Amino acid sequence: MKISKWFCLFTACLPGLLSAAQENTPNSPVTVRKTEVSQNGPSAIELGKPTVAELHDLARRAEQELRGNILPFWLKYTRNPERGGFYGVIDKNMKAQPKASRGALLTSRILWTFSTAYRIYHDPAYLEMAQWAYRDLTESFQDKESGGLFWTITADGKPEDTHKQIYGQVFGIYALAEYYRATGEKPALDQAIAIYRLVEEHAHDREHGGYFDAFDRKWKLLSDWSNVLGRAPKSQNSHIHILEAYSNLLRAWPDAELRENQRSLIDITIRRLIDPHTHHLILFLKADWTPVSDEISYGHDIELSWLLVEAAEVLGDPEVLSRAKRFGLAIAQATLTEGVDTDGGIINEGNPHGYTNTNKDWWPQAEAAVGFLDAYQLSLEPRYFAAAKHSWDFIEAKFVDRVHGDWIESVTREGQPISRPKVTLWKCPYHSGRSCFELIERVHLLTGGEP
Repeated sequence: MKISKWFCLFTACLPGLLSAAQENTPNSPVTVRKTEVSQNGPSAIELGKPTVAELHDLARRAEQELRGNILPFWLKYTRNPERGGFYGVIDKNMKAQPKASRGALLTSRILWTFSTAYRIYHDPAYLEMAQWAYRDLTESFQDKESGGLFWTITADGKPEDTHKQIYGQVFGIYALAEYYRATGEKPALDQAIAIYRLVEEHAHDREHGGYFDAFDRKWKLLSDWSNVLGRAPKSQNSHIHILEAYSNLLRAWPDAELRENQRSLIDITIRRLIDPHTHHLILFLKADWTPVSDEISYGHDIELSWLLVEAAEVLGDPEVLSRAKRFGLAIAQATLTEGVDTDGGIINEGNPHGYTNTNKDWWPQAEAAVGFLDAYQLSLEPRYFAAAKHSWDFIEAKFVDRVHGDWIESVTREGQPISRPKVTLWKCPYHSGRSCFELIERVHLLTGGEP
């Protein structure tokens, strides 16, 4: 497992985390925007501290889901034995589409998932899958002329969408670093470092800080219309995953310049991407950080709540970590107050006036289970553990595919499945698998390995 991230859980430094979350007024109370607030969930009732047995039960369920359902699905159905790599689409009827385009993002996320699985469990089947994904990413998606990774290729392996989406580049860093951590294969680390240096050279905004989202094949900045994440030059979505990728690269390669870039990124995330009044992420921004959106993505909010703390812990600076914990806990509180429906599911999207997309996709649910357990680790407030368990209950009830394996993609607010493909460029094992890895590890840390 990873090194302990919660060495000060039981110290006396935790009181006041919520009350100090505003950057410019550190002693002011946390405020959250009220939309369609649920008062029927775990936050509205008195709860006791979870028992060791309750904690272990959550970890047991997560591990059973991971090794009995998620990983077996991807091992069994997704590899293309004729052309190599993975099917770009497996439709709602579980029919693989061998002519569909393929994306580096899917391959990177499979590579990360099975590298992590092998690092933890040492199962040869997981290593074989990670090796398959590693070959696919480096042989099929690597731009040998200009560096970096293509966004998509055709089914027969020809470059298709050759633009350099930074979101896609950093998932390559994330996955290659993890493959190195799992196997010790130095070329994978070298490739991760090479992509990191390209991102720093071309995407790092030296004037305003942070990173631009989209470039052409030769690393020329593209117009906002070419950004697959949204029509703006910068987005929270890129930045939170740069944060995540750099954390994993730092674990494998403790480079001084990388460490300072990560320190700067943590600071810019707190100062520019988090609304200090509502503790929601600002989704899209101009180059100078002027917001161009008032939308709320509750899934991205809760995802950042724990990724921010993780990044600061890997960085190893106590002051940065203390600051990250304050904001992480404030974000988790805002999500619990506003984004959790009465059934435990996370609503997709909202704005200052209410919910705008009440469907519930698979990935916000996965992030909520981790984010709320992280908030429990930071605060030891039982309502956060109850929220994490509520999220996992909802996942098991509505998302786990007990016929074919893995999870379905989306349900309506009422919990009815929405017919969508099982595998796409975006639909992957990363969120669901990572949720399981994190829940298992965090319970281990909380209980000190107590059986």
